[in-house]
Amino acid sequence: MGRLDTLRSFNLLTWLREERQSRKLILVIVFIALLLDNMLLTVVVPIIPSYLYTTDTNTVKNHTTSPHNSSGTFQTIVSLYDNSVRVTSGEPADTRPLGGTIPPPTTTLVPQNSSDCITNDDQLLNENVKVGLLFASKATVQLITNPFIGPLTNRIGYQIPMFAGFCIMFLSTIMFAFSSSYALLFLARSMQGVGSSCSSVAGMGMLASVYTDDEERGNAIGIALGGLAMGVLVGPPFGSVMYEFVGKTAPFLILAVLALLDGALQLFILQPSKVEPESQKGTPLLTLMKDPYILIAAGSICFANMAIAMLEPALPIWMMETMCARKWQLGVAFVPASISYLIGTNIFGVMAHKMGRWLCALIGMLVVGISIMCVPLAKDIYGLIIPNFGVGFAIGMVDSSMMPIMAYLVDLRHVSVYGSVYAIADVAFCMGFAIGPSIGGPIAETIGFPWLMTIIGLVDILFAPLCYFLRSPPGQEEKMAILMDSNCSMKTRSYSTQGTCYQGDDMEPEYDDE
Repeated sequence: MGRLDTLRSFNLLTWLREERQSRKLILVIVFIALLLDNMLLTVVVPIIPSYLYTTDTNTVKNHTTSPHNSSGTFQTIVSLYDNSVRVTSGEPADTRPLGGTIPPPTTTLVPQNSSDCITNDDQLLNENVKVGLLFASKATVQLITNPFIGPLTNRIGYQIPMFAGFCIMFLSTIMFAFSSSYALLFLARSMQGVGSSCSSVAGMGMLASVYTDDEERGNAIGIALGGLAMGVLVGPPFGSVMYEFVGKTAPFLILAVLALLDGALQLFILQPSKVEPESQKGTPLLTLMKDPYILIAAGSICFANMAIAMLEPALPIWMMETMCARKWQLGVAFVPASISYLIGTNIFGVMAHKMGRWLCALIGMLVVGISIMCVPLAKDIYGLIIPNFGVGFAIGMVDSSMMPIMAYLVDLRHVSVYGSVYAIADVAFCMGFAIGPSIGGPIAETIGFPWLMTIIGLVDILFAPLCYFLRSPPGQEEKMAILMDSNCSMKTRSYSTQGTCYQGDDMEPEYDDE
């Protein structure tokens, strides 16, 4: 038996070594990493606003409540046999002669769900700023970290930054589970930004390097973005239900266990102890940032995601104020957007290559703007289904179009090393999630939630026509010749956005309808 176990373990290790370079396993690892990262990103959306409001309210009550009940104050009596609360008015001590009658105490029944409906509460409005800054801290730190992670992957490879992202995310999840103060929650959210920067930049760069064909790369990135979408889909309802019925700590501990499994998979498959630098020196980050076509693609990613970034901290507070929403409803409201984002990334990961990625992004930006402006028209949670579905679906169109086109622009106009360009893509993503909540909270507090949605909707609509310039970006002639020759000789699709080239001297390019 011992010899058989040894042979099995040897076969497993041999299989892992053989499959280490498998593109499908790398895609699975990136999928899981993005899934867990975005579950942690969104699981806090329904938890933090309610948790901070409850904590701050209890703090105010503890400071204002006297230790001794004076005359004329109200006392609450909670029955152990029913769920009603009776408020009894205190009366001064009776000084009348013996035999006088004492009037019965007055009692008032308080509805059980009265705490769910909060109206005209200044404390609730003030939470917009605190929640917005806390949500924005992750994206802000990620924004600062990305310019360093991109060039770092060019020097040491993608494996070590990928594994470092897992380690940091695990520590951040544990901090979220056991932190009770705003400062510690802020620190945990900021730490997550560093981990997300490592995982997303290294993960996307790794996919772009192993999937060299444009169409295959688009499909792979669409699948990877499906992991992101799954995290966004599962996070809010998972967090709200667990917080409502189990408590704040439980959802984060479950995520920590799942993160450990992902770390073990990375350790065996990627072998992050080895340094594997790129074979050629990549284009400097500043040179890529000066490319107008890369900036247009990055801007599309930024402004499309800024819409949902503004919605995440402001919508739960608006629902608590106008819809008397319960805790579990605060997360469930985001389910339509998450499901539609998952559908959009999977559909347009394939279709965008055929219809034209520029057109797919242009339509997506328009739909984001229109849908986000319709959100304040909802009168109850059911009225949020259609506009939130439209927001998620349209953002899926934009992301699944612009993420592959970032690598395509590098192949066409620069050196085919992808760490830095996906650092720019992640910077654009983070700018949306940093600027959105940080300015969205004060705007919602000052002029109201409906105007906030109108402003970001107009921004998306006005930016949309710029996507037309990505229809046929110019490239270096020698790069285009190399790409055309290599892709035709391998009988794969070329990187030309205007047509498809196949092997054979007598075959003309087939042009796609755009």
